[in-house]
Amino acid sequence: MKMMVIIAHPNLKDSRANSAMAKELSNHSTIQVRKLYEEYPDGKIDIEREQQLLLGVDRIVLQFPFYWYSCPPLLKEWFDQVLTYGWAFGPGGEALKGKDFIVATTTGGPENEYRSGGRNWFTISEYLRPIQATINRCNGTFLPAFATYNADRATGAALKEAAKRYLDHILAPAEALYR
Repeated sequence: MKMMVIIAHPNLKDSRANSAMAKELSNHSTIQVRKLYEEYPDGKIDIEREQQLLLGVDRIVLQFPFYWYSCPPLLKEWFDQVLTYGWAFGPGGEALKGKDFIVATTTGGPENEYRSGGRNWFTISEYLRPIQATINRCNGTFLPAFATYNADRATGAALKEAAKRYLDHILAPAEALYR
């Protein structure tokens, strides 16, 4: 399976959690890793290039820190620019049909704050519904997300372990992710 991980972190070098995840990916030459904020520091996305890269893979992982219950702005812009009518959705828009998508996100809060009655009221899965709806509209297959909670306070060892679980998650066959 050909896989591409799109990391959308505006300050990756200062992120302990996302950096640990990216480092774990670097040990696997079969995974194409792209860093949106490094590739497009001016925010001007090469739409044709992005679409061609998506065509060449079977699974797309979207890795980002959880920002105000959503993704960072450049990833939202990437969705708006790259997933075009007639290419990703609408009449003739079947370029992403059958491709797997996984969201991998990090949050500073503990998992127990992301539930009914918790500080944030909803689960990460519930907050990711707009991204899931986008992928579904584009004929992709939205697989279960991976979340690293409490990333701000986690020890280096805990982040390293989370990064290993992340790699296992994104490499797993789709059927295994539903168990």
